[in-house]
Amino acid sequence: MNYRIVALDMDGTLLHDDHTLSSANAEAIRKAAAQGMEIVLCTGRSPISTLPYLEQIGLEGVVITHNGAATIASEGRRVLHRFDIPSAGLEPYIQYCRENGVHFDINTAFDLYVDKLNELTPEMLDLYRQFLIEPKQFPGWTGLTDAPVKLTMSGHKEEIDRVEHELNQWTHEHNFIRSGDYFIDIMHKDATKGNALKQLAAMRGVPREQVLAIGNYYNDMTMIQFAGLGVAMDNSPLEVKAAAQEVTLSNNEDGVAATLLKYCK
Repeated sequence: MNYRIVALDMDGTLLHDDHTLSSANAEAIRKAAAQGMEIVLCTGRSPISTLPYLEQIGLEGVVITHNGAATIASEGRRVLHRFDIPSAGLEPYIQYCRENGVHFDINTAFDLYVDKLNELTPEMLDLYRQFLIEPKQFPGWTGLTDAPVKLTMSGHKEEIDRVEHELNQWTHEHNFIRSGDYFIDIMHKDATKGNALKQLAAMRGVPREQVLAIGNYYNDMTMIQFAGLGVAMDNSPLEVKAAAQEVTLSNNEDGVAATLLKYCK
């Protein structure tokens, strides 16, 4: 099969555990792009923390960010598609977080806001900066200059396990998904990586059979299932591997490079 679109998750897939991009993965991506494949980074990250990696590889193009809630063209940082979420729909989650001491942030397409900026610990600020993000103080809904696309709850794995268990008892009108060991995301009900990838493929006139997607976590399952070839990393949970047609090496073993080299012309 001549794959025309290659969708790559980032954390746990393209990047090593220390958030670095290996030379092997970067070189394999350049080779695939040189053969006409469109490389699409498809991540839970924001555009601000995604586009620098595309630049590091030396490419321009499209990134699907916020787990499918915002699709951005690197040239001019244009928003090609977005799934805004009504602010009223986020209020129950914000109330839950405040009552239970759970850290949360609110994301517009390009900015990230926290509830009490002056109370962030140096460790929390360092964590945000590892993701190339400088958080801002949440000014209230009337103070936002752009609509929200995602609310993220974060904490230690044991805490997020508990939060997930408790929120699983709710009836959700929005997309409620565990996007990592330390994160839960709330987005528009139609905001998924799979839906965003489907829309991009339609925009390009590319049938799903010519789409290759590689991921490692539950938030990657929709794009793995949409793609003509869905590949899971060896470090994926069993449910993600079961959703894929193929399993490659782990992220720390450059599974992305192994897959691209296998399916390049």
